[in-house]
Amino acid sequence: MGETDGHDVMGPNGGTMIKRRLLLGAAGSLLAAPAIGQSYPSKQIQMVVPYPPGGGTDGLGRLTSDVLSEKLGQQIIIRNIPGASSVTGSDTVRRADPDGYTLLFNASLFVLGKHVVASCPYDPQTDFRPIAQAGEAPLVLLVNLNVPGTDYKSTMEAIAKEPKKYFFALSSGGSAGHVATLEFLRRTKLPLDTVLYKGTAPANADLLGGSVQLFMDPWTALLPLHRGGKARGLFVTSKERTGLAPDIPTTAEVGLEGFNISSWYGVWAPKGTPDPIVDRLAVAMAEVSKDKGFIAKTGALGIVPTARGPAEFTAFIKSEVETNTKLLSDAGYKPE
Repeated sequence: MGETDGHDVMGPNGGTMIKRRLLLGAAGSLLAAPAIGQSYPSKQIQMVVPYPPGGGTDGLGRLTSDVLSEKLGQQIIIRNIPGASSVTGSDTVRRADPDGYTLLFNASLFVLGKHVVASCPYDPQTDFRPIAQAGEAPLVLLVNLNVPGTDYKSTMEAIAKEPKKYFFALSSGGSAGHVATLEFLRRTKLPLDTVLYKGTAPANADLLGGSVQLFMDPWTALLPLHRGGKARGLFVTSKERTGLAPDIPTTAEVGLEGFNISSWYGVWAPKGTPDPIVDRLAVAMAEVSKDKGFIAKTGALGIVPTARGPAEFTAFIKSEVETNTKLLSDAGYKPE
């Protein structure tokens, strides 16, 4: 009679059989867990980027996926699902099977959830499993060429004399640039009005046209305007000057100590994804961050690869959400 053979098959209320089945089940689970990690991935992986093709997040997502594919030995395809400040694509991943074959590549705005999009159907901190942070892009403050001044100090002095003449562009609500702008205005106590746009491109256009006079956003899209002589860079939020525009001082150099806000990017899986799969992906992402080709290509874009794994990335996200939601709340920002 196999595993039920013997006189202790059924104790009172069948207790012995139940215990034995539980033990066998637990043993099977323990044996299956490592096997999942060893066999993963066995088929093509889909990486959802919740923005249109051609943008900064899409570009880094494709670079990351290409190198991650090499490290995993399996093809990764990009699926762009834009809409609702990345909510549409992110929710697609949330509802996907937690088997490691549908992943999310997103930017820092994602973790603010309902604090930015009132109708957001998920909690980014509990409905997803952080895999790894992929990179970060510091910000740069640009001003229109018609704004008086030749450097940060003289420009701020001119703006402070007539603050109602100047407007600060925001690329999107809750973005790194938005949060940084609020922190900058809090520190400098400049009473400037802000104008909210739906993306970096229209904000850049109005900065060059003079409808707005200041704009702070990731330097990936803004540094070319400074290098091309179309706008003037006043500072970068990195701790060191960038080789992409070495003439722009850091925030510390202009007197804004500790003002080092960046836009950052990462990879997530749906809640419930097994630990062995998360671990396998995290190890591969750590290898991606050290890949010479990846470092060279991202460096050309002004993106710094990072190597935060699941635990460190989770703690980092928690801190970011606490800090940024307070800034948004203190500024009276209402989610759309």
